[in-house]
Amino acid sequence: MAKYLLLKHYQGGPERQPQCDVPMDQWTQQEVIDHVNFMNHVADVLTERGEFVDAQGLSPEGTFVRFDGEGKAPVTDGPFAETKDLIAGWMAIDVDSVERAHEVAAFLSSAPGSGGVPLEEWIEVRAFMGAPHNGTLGE
Repeated sequence: MAKYLLLKHYQGGPERQPQCDVPMDQWTQQEVIDHVNFMNHVADVLTERGEFVDAQGLSPEGTFVRFDGEGKAPVTDGPFAETKDLIAGWMAIDVDSVERAHEVAAFLSSAPGSGGVPLEEWIEVRAFMGAPHNGTLGE
């Protein structure tokens, strides 16, 4: 089993699907409920298969923070990232192969959006890095 992080972006991917052009804050209450219910359904299916780890939606607001030296306050900036660079949410899964991770990402991509139309949004798939072993990072 290998763990993967499936990232949902506010925008992004090789091409933007027209059905993604209506921001969630402009969806009807029922469309939001249907979308969240679908996400819960995906989590339930993955839980039954022993593949679900965790999932969360994220606020579009955030702040960049960095260390600025011993005894100094953290440096903050932003958020100034372009919307396409912001992550809308994530799901962590533990599956047998990268092919299975891609299947799950495609399923997640079919979540309904405005008008109940599947979003067909791009989902970024990232493998968790394993702990260092003999001085190298592995999966």
